[in-house]
Amino acid sequence: MKDLASWALNSATQRGATYADVRVVDDRSRALSTKNGKIGTASDSRSQGLSVRVIVDGAWGFASSAELDRESIERTAAHAVAIARASAKVKQSDVRLVPESPVTAEWSTPCEVDPFTISAEQNLALLMKVDAELRSVPGVTLAETNMNFRREEQWFFSSEGSNIHQTKVTTGAGYVAYAFAGSEIQKRSYPNSFGGQWQNKGYELIDELKLVENAKRIGEEAVALHKADQCPEGTFDIILESSQLGLQIHESIGHPIELDRVLGMEANFAGTSFLTLEKLRTLQYGSELVNVVADARQEHGPGLGTFGFDDEGVPAQCTPIITNGLFTGYLSSRETAPTIGLERSGGTLRAEGWNRLPIIRMTNISILPGEKPLSLDQLISSTDHGILFQTNRSWSIDDKRYNFQFGTEIGWEIKNGKRTRMLKNPSYSGFTTGFWNSMDAICSRDEWTLWGTPNCGKGQPQQVMGTGHGAAPARFRGVRVGSAYKGT
Repeated sequence: MKDLASWALNSATQRGATYADVRVVDDRSRALSTKNGKIGTASDSRSQGLSVRVIVDGAWGFASSAELDRESIERTAAHAVAIARASAKVKQSDVRLVPESPVTAEWSTPCEVDPFTISAEQNLALLMKVDAELRSVPGVTLAETNMNFRREEQWFFSSEGSNIHQTKVTTGAGYVAYAFAGSEIQKRSYPNSFGGQWQNKGYELIDELKLVENAKRIGEEAVALHKADQCPEGTFDIILESSQLGLQIHESIGHPIELDRVLGMEANFAGTSFLTLEKLRTLQYGSELVNVVADARQEHGPGLGTFGFDDEGVPAQCTPIITNGLFTGYLSSRETAPTIGLERSGGTLRAEGWNRLPIIRMTNISILPGEKPLSLDQLISSTDHGILFQTNRSWSIDDKRYNFQFGTEIGWEIKNGKRTRMLKNPSYSGFTTGFWNSMDAICSRDEWTLWGTPNCGKGQPQQVMGTGHGAAPARFRGVRVGSAYKGT
């Protein structure tokens, strides 16, 4: 791999590049699913390639190739230089990178059981067992399951002297039960919606999730929702369980803190941001209980945003984003860091694969748990009248990430400190800073889970990547509820 990188780096620098880096990626993935007792998908794929990123005449150039012979690599480097020279003719200013010391390092995901040592037949047998459990519940009309594994091995080299080898293993699994009755569809997912739970772990995660053990309960809840009362409309105190709070973080904190979005460098796929630069260290983003970090370090947990180094060789870091409610940080890169007065990148530049240009991406954007012991049951018992929201079903937020509306699969009314009737079609809405300032309680570490979001889209052409969100159940006062289904 060092020889491949040397060919590219030498070719780029000889043609006038003042900076160059090379990523070689070997990516293997397995995706399996079932649908009503039949195999839905079964694929095992592998992709290898190399990309070259250069600065020439103060502008970026990028090119990639799946061919790894010397002639193809040198041609790819020359192509990147030519693109940079063309870009320099229309640049508004020179690219400036904050300094970063070169690193020689090896890093890999802790992995107890290599998922690729477990046969696809064994994977499918487990999924079929879950599928059968779901369909054993009368009234369940559609059962879907999925299991996914990925091993991404990457070598990074730069003209500044970095030589980094990383191996990341990811496992994900989940399922959903649908119940069709009359003109209405209800669903319940486990352990989370839109793919289940994903973490940087080996096959051991599959055992931890207890998929079969929870299947019948999930099917029963999907059917029971048809007889549940419609979620009322009005202003209520609400409690978000941890996976829904994780998505709330993703949409109303994670995306608006991406500095390229703030600066207008990325607006193609999902808009810009209300978090303009003058709000840094001046905006009261949330209540004093709101403490959010962007943490890519291994000690934060096995999140999809965990790594050793980002895709320009910057070590994983923990950046305070919201500190006691005050907005304190953005997600930054070596190029964007100077715009907010930083002398070092926050280490968040990542690419979906070898043929994509790295852009600023969320790492693990997590809310820290409460310091005082507080369980979900205790949080409910201290709530006089409210609604508990569980498992996301839909989301909508404007292109500046300020006004939002979320729906969940199931809700529970809370009266006099007790969980009472089940509610269907629950939804809530608000605006970002008002919502986070209404948070008055959050559960402690025992209730905190690091959730994986494997399908975050950004950029054009779109890059789909994984992020992590740690959260514990939390309560918010005086939130608008039920407007999504007004009149039903």
